[in-house]
Amino acid sequence: MNIKYVLKKRPFGIPEADIWERQTEPIPQISEGEVLIKHHYISLDPAMRGWMNEGKSYIEPVNLGDVMRAGTVGIVEASKHPNIKVGEFITGWGGVQNYTVTNGKGWHKIDAKLAPLPMYLGVLGMTGMTAYFGILEVGKISTGDIVLVSGAAGAVGSVVGQIAKLKGCTVIGIAGGQEKCRYLTETLGFDAALDYKSDSFVNDLKQACPKGIDVFFDNVGGEILDLALTKLRRHARVVICGAISQYNTKTRIKGPGNYLSLLVNRATMQGMVVFDFADKYLEAAQHMAGWIQSGQLKSEETIIEGIDNFHNSFLKLFSGDKQGKLLLKVV
Repeated sequence: MNIKYVLKKRPFGIPEADIWERQTEPIPQISEGEVLIKHHYISLDPAMRGWMNEGKSYIEPVNLGDVMRAGTVGIVEASKHPNIKVGEFITGWGGVQNYTVTNGKGWHKIDAKLAPLPMYLGVLGMTGMTAYFGILEVGKISTGDIVLVSGAAGAVGSVVGQIAKLKGCTVIGIAGGQEKCRYLTETLGFDAALDYKSDSFVNDLKQACPKGIDVFFDNVGGEILDLALTKLRRHARVVICGAISQYNTKTRIKGPGNYLSLLVNRATMQGMVVFDFADKYLEAAQHMAGWIQSGQLKSEETIIEGIDNFHNSFLKLFSGDKQGKLLLKVV
């Protein structure tokens, strides 16, 4: 039996459980040139919230009545495809369901012996690619740069900070709560970690980067972005990767009031979408795998079991009740 979660209506604010409809159907049959994939893990990402909205974006919204879009990794259970065999592991956009049928386009084989399956949706998947290209290609970091990362204990931010450290930067992370801040400094090697929930946050930021910052990698938006703009140094780069603080707002999105700092400091602010770097994924994955094997790059996953925990698990993206990459284990 295939259990799937179908988008039933567009959310307003934080998605309620009735945004999706749980449906069951027989396990799909395949035709010539197709494969049947049984999912093991489903990726839960902040971007999914934007995909539910109608309107222009970097990717088409999920249509009402369609399975909720999500990255997946699973095993090939049946194949009528000439180049994909039963028993191979494969990753792609399978959606929030137990099984999917595909002709293989846009899917990639993975080696489960080289790394655990969850890593292929995290540090070796879109999360890792986003961090890699966001900080290196868009952030253009150089040795000695002072790098500030918001959402630093999250899936992307934690990798961004580690890559920046590998490249000889001073890295300051912003996270919610002292436990996450300790994780950043004690486990991941950040130079400093600031708790944005603390009453002393603004002063702590001043003390952490008295000379300002060269790169701000932003996953949060809102007030933290506005504050970071006041810390820019000459020719600083601001990378807009996400704005999770604004995704569920029911009012007008809060834009940066301190944007003139870009003018004064001859700084740049650029949005980044990982799909723009698709032709370089293999190169990035090779570098990331090397760093993992050498112990220079660490990853952490928050894994929740059971596809019927989809809604409650998804909300953890916005409550902050998780660390690193958030995944749903299907089997």
